[in-house]
Order: sequence, then structure tokens, then C-alpha cells
Amino acid sequence: MHSPSHFFATLCLAGAAICTSTSVFADVGVGAAPLPGAEVIIDGSRQMLDDKWIYWQGPGFKSAMPIKWKIVEDPVDKGTVVMTDDPAAAGGRFGAADIVTKKEYGDFRLHIEFLIKNPGGNSGVYLQNRYEIQVFDGDKTKHGMGAVINETESPYHAYKGIGAWNAYDIEFRAARFKEGKRVEQPMVTMYFNGIKVHTNQTISQVWGGPNSGMDGGNDGGKGITDTPGGLKLQCEGHDVRYRNAWIKSLDLKEATTDFKE
Repeated sequence: MHSPSHFFATLCLAGAAICTSTSVFADVGVGAAPLPGAEVIIDGSRQMLDDKWIYWQGPGFKSAMPIKWKIVEDPVDKGTVVMTDDPAAAGGRFGAADIVTKKEYGDFRLHIEFLIKNPGGNSGVYLQNRYEIQVFDGDKTKHGMGAVINETESPYHAYKGIGAWNAYDIEFRAARFKEGKRVEQPMVTMYFNGIKVHTNQTISQVWGGPNSGMDGGNDGGKGITDTPGGLKLQCEGHDVRYRNAWIKSLDLKEATTDFKE
């Protein structure tokens, strides 16, 4: 779906770094251009990978800087893309060689495109280095493709299959706290290849233990802390490729993430 990108005019200034609108209108799907004020975080270049990303050195970290992920040719279109390839993660050792943005985020709007080269390819997009949006060919369960992992069913019908580019468009609102206690759960709305598949979906915890991300080892993943986090991409020893990723910080005052394409 491609329509002119714009923000809710009364509350958001074009090009502003922070938007307080709860109604974001945007282009979604493969090829979506960055919104005004958004930061490109993957453009297929080695320089951007090194400038804006770092390994997440969690308890399962086994690699070492510089980032071993590769810059490879786009198998569909012209140009180059980032490939999740690090020997430290061979055999599916998640947390061994995951990368995370150097910049951390609270609320945000994200666009990211991925391609799975081979059957069973597995990766993951982690919001705030906590909450996984699954990237997993062949899995149609609550642990599967496009699921807010273990919280929703997989919207597998929206997936284009191996060898094709797919796009997640996400608006995320971080958990809210008062006097150190969580009073509102994190929330996400997501389009998968231009199809709205999650709307104001709350997220209860970090799943998968301490190797999954921030707070994963706190109270069985339920001990969420009041801290921002980077966008993390998972490496599990599979050929999964990423391109055209951009992110824009938001300040969502109201408890909604619903947005229109």
C-alpha cells in the first residue's frame, strides 16, 4: 500500500523529532519511505551497520566486535542488504550474536523489511530489546511468524514466503510507571505487508528468559523496568536478511497505538 505519508496536522510538526499525536497516517508495506523526522537505521551499507548498531552483550553473548553480520547482495532487487550471519549463533543459539541499535527508544513508529532465504529461517525483531515480533518461516503458532511472541496467534496469511521481501510497520507504546510500579502494559499495533494484523495489543512480559533481552531474567520476564531500549535483531544461525529499516520516536500520551495506513 502506498499513499502519501503525513501526520495528524494539529498535533505534529513535520520533521519534528517527537510526535505527540495518537493518530499517525503513513505509507506501509514493502518499499515504504521514511516518515518526516524518522531515522534510517538499515540502508544496506557496512558503514550504517557499524555506526548505528552494536552487539547486545547479554548473558548468552558469544561473539566479539566488530559485528560479524554480513553485507550481501539483495537477492530480489538491486543493492545490498544486511544478513544475520555470525558463527557464534550457529545451531540456533539466540542471544549469542544479536545486534541492537546504539540509540534507545520509548514510544516509536518502526518500518523494517526482511527476507528469509531458506525454509525454516528464524530471526526476530525485538521492540525495546524486550518484546519479540517473530520472524520464523513455517511456524503458524503463537510462537510463529508475525506473532507478538506467545501473546497472539501468528498472522501467517500475510506472509509472502521464502525468497520474498516482507514488511513490518509497527507503532509501539512503552509501559508506563508510577512510583516505580508498572501501571500500563506496553502496547503495539502492526501491519504485516500492508495488512493490519495486531491492533492495540498489550504485552505482558519478556518471553524466553535472560538471553532474550532486557528484563528477561527479572521475575520470569515479568519484572519490566522503567527504562528505554534499543531495537534488536536476532541471529540464530539462519540466512535472514534485512533492509529499509527506519524508526521515529513518538510520545504517545494516550494508551493507544492504532494508526492508519
